[in-house]
Amino acid sequence: MNESETTARELLLLYEVSRRLDESLDMREVVQPVLEALARHMGMNYGTLTLLHRDTGQILIEAAHGLSDGQSRRAKYQLGEGVTGRVIETGEPVIVPRKSESPLLLDRTGRGKSPDTAFLCVPIKIDHEVVGALSVDTPTKPEAELQNDLRLLCIVASMIAQAVKLRRAALEEQERLAEENRRLRGDLGERFRPANMVGNSHEMREVYQQIVQVAPTNATVLICGETGTGKELVAQAIHYNSDRAQGPFVRVNCAALPEALVESELFGHVRGAYTGAVRDRKGRFEVANGGTLFLDEVGDVPPAIQVKLLRVLQEQEFERVGDTQLIKVNVRVVAATHRDLAVMVANGRFREDLFYRLNVFPIYVPPLRRRRSDIMPLAEHFLQLYTKRQRSRAKVFSAEARRRLLAYSWPGNVRELENAVERAVLICNSETIDVQHLPPALQALENESAGSDNSLAAQVSNLEKKLITEALRAAGGNITAAARVLQTTPRILAYKLRKLGMDPCRFR
Repeated sequence: MNESETTARELLLLYEVSRRLDESLDMREVVQPVLEALARHMGMNYGTLTLLHRDTGQILIEAAHGLSDGQSRRAKYQLGEGVTGRVIETGEPVIVPRKSESPLLLDRTGRGKSPDTAFLCVPIKIDHEVVGALSVDTPTKPEAELQNDLRLLCIVASMIAQAVKLRRAALEEQERLAEENRRLRGDLGERFRPANMVGNSHEMREVYQQIVQVAPTNATVLICGETGTGKELVAQAIHYNSDRAQGPFVRVNCAALPEALVESELFGHVRGAYTGAVRDRKGRFEVANGGTLFLDEVGDVPPAIQVKLLRVLQEQEFERVGDTQLIKVNVRVVAATHRDLAVMVANGRFREDLFYRLNVFPIYVPPLRRRRSDIMPLAEHFLQLYTKRQRSRAKVFSAEARRRLLAYSWPGNVRELENAVERAVLICNSETIDVQHLPPALQALENESAGSDNSLAAQVSNLEKKLITEALRAAGGNITAAARVLQTTPRILAYKLRKLGMDPCRFR
């Protein structure tokens, strides 16, 4: 073979090696084809790529041509051990013209030491660090031809080293981004939740963790909890930490919609569908396409609409009222309720199949009375919010005001606390919010704690007054509604109020 033919073959080999190395980020997928290319172009019998494992100091075969899996597993070296160990230790290439004449060859693969076979081994270097070696067995040749093969092998090893370097950098960047993503998601409490979603109690940390788990998925979420606990904020946190964050977040309060309009609000209608439908109108599902639809108080959806809602959840398609054309949407549904849907299912008031379709990933938001360590952080947050909004002088709570805030049971949860702080900021004319600025229900706590009468009658009376206070507060001073909460009659409640000297008007 003349010099021009040799050069052409070498260029063809280097082109094929370069193309193979560009095919995948996984070195294990590309090294084997590279060794096979070397075998075809160099006439080699065996070829190996060995890598140094820095943690153990062992040198192991990463890929091989012409060896069985058992032979590859048997070949293990230490730095300086055998020809391969010495090449990796020194960083210098080695030519063994005849394998049978070299005492350094350990032959741990068991392929033999033939006198007609030469062994060439070159280091793989990344910058100035030797990370492995590339070796081949070829038929014995004149010294000049072996030197030429060694030069070619060094070029291939350099190409492999550059590919390893680029892949290592890419993998490190992927890991850095993955770690940053994990850190950011773990920092949900500070970075991802809405600004007014405050609280670091154990109960709320569990809620945040559930948000982190479910937000990246498309799973339907059912948020349960008492009225005023912040279920909508949880829904917002799920949406804005999902792949749908750039899409719309659409809220529907199912309890606030008249039954006759629920279907039209959810699915839209066409002109003439019913009296007053003067033009086509998109429903909330269409408006939320590509984003998230938050069905608040889903337990109030009428039974006739529950069937259609189930269909949309399953098929992601529906018809507008008065139309037969199917509309396809891509909407994630997050629902919320203060009702016990399982009980409603048992009573036949809510479809069982819809309940299970909504309840894929339930999240329970605990009431404020069960996470008292969150009361003051929330109160401080609302104080800063409304002081700025109303340009008030109020800056701090007095010690007694803080005690009342912590002692109250907050039947209206976070919403009631926010309203109480907003009211206090409105009527406070100084820098300190005191007891007289708090709502009547909290001021009433003073009478409950006054005196030292620990008799059974006094404790029963205090408990009775506390329960009535909370019921009136939740009912806005309406005696009939409060009596319903307390499971008594308005007449008996009115008698109790007179006996306890309580004025229901204070709670309106």
